[in-house]
Amino acid sequence: MNHFLNLSWALVLFVAHFLVALRALTRPNRTPASRIAWLSVIMLVPLAGMIGYLLLGETSIGQARIQRMRRAEERLSKPGGAPCAPQDMAPGAASLFDFCRSITGFEVAGGNRITVLGDASAPADDPRRDSLAAIDALIADIGQAHAHVHIAVYIWLDDDVGRKIADAVTAAAQRGVQCRVMVDSFGSREFVGSGTWKAMAAAGARLHATLSDISRMRHMAFSRVDLRDHRKIAVIDNRIAFCGSQNFASPEFRVKARFAPWIDMLLRCEGPIVRQAQYLFLSGWIPETGETGLDTLPARVPGDPAPGTSVAQTFETGPTARFNAMSDMFVACIYAARSELVITTPYFVPDESILRAICAAPRRGVKTTIIFPARNDSWLVGNACGSTYLDLLHSGVEVHEYPLGLLHTKSMTIDGELALVGSANMDRRSLELNYENSLLIADREVTAQIRERQRRYLSVSHPVTLDAARTCPFHRRLIQNFIGMMAPVL
Repeated sequence: MNHFLNLSWALVLFVAHFLVALRALTRPNRTPASRIAWLSVIMLVPLAGMIGYLLLGETSIGQARIQRMRRAEERLSKPGGAPCAPQDMAPGAASLFDFCRSITGFEVAGGNRITVLGDASAPADDPRRDSLAAIDALIADIGQAHAHVHIAVYIWLDDDVGRKIADAVTAAAQRGVQCRVMVDSFGSREFVGSGTWKAMAAAGARLHATLSDISRMRHMAFSRVDLRDHRKIAVIDNRIAFCGSQNFASPEFRVKARFAPWIDMLLRCEGPIVRQAQYLFLSGWIPETGETGLDTLPARVPGDPAPGTSVAQTFETGPTARFNAMSDMFVACIYAARSELVITTPYFVPDESILRAICAAPRRGVKTTIIFPARNDSWLVGNACGSTYLDLLHSGVEVHEYPLGLLHTKSMTIDGELALVGSANMDRRSLELNYENSLLIADREVTAQIRERQRRYLSVSHPVTLDAARTCPFHRRLIQNFIGMMAPVL
């Protein structure tokens, strides 16, 4: 009898193992590297591999949620804008804006005013002042709100900066402004339920911790328990929008203080681009909360629009967007560069197409510079990033490491004419798992502001030489390359 039971269990496990391996091999929207990595794990460590795949191998966010999102998008009015002819843009910009439109459906919009927030008098070795000045600008605009304040952010900490922003939202709600706040349930897990959170709710602000049900048992099988809303959006009165890499926390970032300060970039936008950001916020808020009566808000133009000269377009990527959209956007921007390409990113675990595009840039005459943080708060990401150094340096890419904190800014400038800024990193999470929002800008003046910030980062950074990469200890290179190889399953 026991022998029969053992055979039965062995058969069940064999069939389950076969089916999981078959799913890993045949699942659509997966890169070949990811298929190979997952099959290797499933075959080499069968039981752990099967469990790992069931928890982490898929990116489904749940059919019910997807249907709610699709219905909300169908009802929401698409934002209008000031059309911009290709001849009014920088060379190569028109095709990039066309690609953006294919992701989210927004048209390129002219007539925007975009500012890189910060403290222009701050020395390069005092990076905290830029973030604090940017937060002060956000708080000031919330203080002037008269209709609504909409916020979606990944991390909101209950520290001095987080409480200052919350106090501004609380005061706005108390004077009758409609305040809607959406935070990621994991990134802001300590903030949700805090006294500050409760004070905002008591003042009348509507609050929601999104994706809180992803880790529940019914979602675990053939889903992924760590999907995140990584977006950073603030929209005020349909007139002003903020976007970039800035979370709502002090630069000292107390939850990971030994890597502080966090160095970020925040953009303040006025013009038609604001209604695109509004649409992105509502397309997440409405399916999560079920609130009605907001469908026409993205199409409403404020009575006193502020004219500007920036041409821009926003877009959103994530597990319900077109597969590989963020990766394809990075690649398109990299190949658009003709003379200069400067990239800052804290988390660099690129897929093959991004790495090859960056390595190809210097070989076609593009001066290519990448700035990473010298110390990464993720041991896995830091090692995966290190595994790319030899490839980058052999190709002629200038690699620099920023030593004064965790350089958290996600930015790309192209030929001094185009810029891409947002919440998305060049890692697997941002490329495949997280909801992210990005802004593509065609404006020499704004790009110069972003390029100046990048220059300040470079001025205190240390170059990584090819000799240093070649002489990396064998054991460290072994660890880096193993983690880099397994990155598709992380």
